[in-house]
Amino acid sequence: MALIVQKYGGTSVGSAERIKNVARRVAGTKDQGHDVVVVVSAMAGETDRLIGLAGEVSGHPAGREYDVVLSTGEQVTIGLLALALQDLGYRAKSFAGHQIPIITDSVHSSARIKSIGEKRIRKELADGTILVVAGFQGVDEEGDITTLGRGGSDTTAVALAAALKADLCEIYTDVEGIFTTDPAICPDARKLEKISYDEMLEMASLGAKVLQTRSVEFAKKYDVPLMVRSSFTEDDGTIVCKEDEEMEKAMVSGITYNKDEAKISVVRVPDRPGIAARLFRPLTEAGINIDMIVQNISHDGHTDLTFTVSKGDYRKALELVRSKASEVEAEDVIGDPDIAKISIVGAGMRSHAGVASRMFETFSREGINIQMISTSEIKISCVVDVKYTELAVRVLHEAFGLGREEVTEEPL
Repeated sequence: MALIVQKYGGTSVGSAERIKNVARRVAGTKDQGHDVVVVVSAMAGETDRLIGLAGEVSGHPAGREYDVVLSTGEQVTIGLLALALQDLGYRAKSFAGHQIPIITDSVHSSARIKSIGEKRIRKELADGTILVVAGFQGVDEEGDITTLGRGGSDTTAVALAAALKADLCEIYTDVEGIFTTDPAICPDARKLEKISYDEMLEMASLGAKVLQTRSVEFAKKYDVPLMVRSSFTEDDGTIVCKEDEEMEKAMVSGITYNKDEAKISVVRVPDRPGIAARLFRPLTEAGINIDMIVQNISHDGHTDLTFTVSKGDYRKALELVRSKASEVEAEDVIGDPDIAKISIVGAGMRSHAGVASRMFETFSREGINIQMISTSEIKISCVVDVKYTELAVRVLHEAFGLGREEVTEEPL
């Protein structure tokens, strides 16, 4: 008998019939003799509806009351799933975040989990109860409801699995697992049997939307084995786990893309200590995250500084940088929202030479100009014109043999 935490996303519980299907799947796991804790999101579209309602009554909905509104979506789902399980003859109870309790800090809309109460969960499990827990939400030490940000239900599930030392955390979604790239762009994309925490972290942060980055960080920190699988089929999914020797055989495990970025260039900046700090300080104070940064070689005491931000922060960031440009004696500030970041990820890049050259030569053959480059031990990211996104993904997927059963191992 194992303790299994299962998480079902909004699409999986998007209707009454789908909630009944989830109940049958949960019941099947219970029938195998396992203890089960289920974490659910709000029904598909419900969180957006609640955000819209908040926006209709307030010009700037935020903070405590905003979280009170958003948290109601999951409360509906846990009640419905518990009722469906009871209708099948199982002992099931629903729990909101404050009933566990899931204690967070007080940063509304993006709270972080501080601790999870185990006592009530273990008592209910000992009584044979299937626990249905609201994802995405918690409660701070003042007793106020908090939410964990978009994708927060993944984090709830992994945090519960870590706290309970669960044998497995299953993330059920509308895809069958982690693929070598987006199957909508490459129909021959291959489902991975397993992927390392580090590779998954890179892929999640670089545009792959199957798992939330914070949930993978939690899983890695507490060594929680994750299984990503579809709630609509019985097929095995992808295991996210510690890196092993098999994972290092392939140079590249996946190709990701992200169109949600924009580029800002500060032209002919004086090449003096402290200039970059003065330019970036207003962005930090405004809570704007900077992704890639490139500084050119200095000529005549001046240099160009280019960086990327999310499209949502682009206009604000451009305005802030332009307000500082004259102060630091920069010649100009140029913005470009029509870019995409294309990345290759693979644990095997640590031990294989020639990965970067293969990527760059592939782009060269297709006439794709590289505007920026960023690297780590297991990833290479390039910024290109957004119109080349799909082409770039397809040619890299083919160049590294990711659509075939046997991944190419020898570099150029």
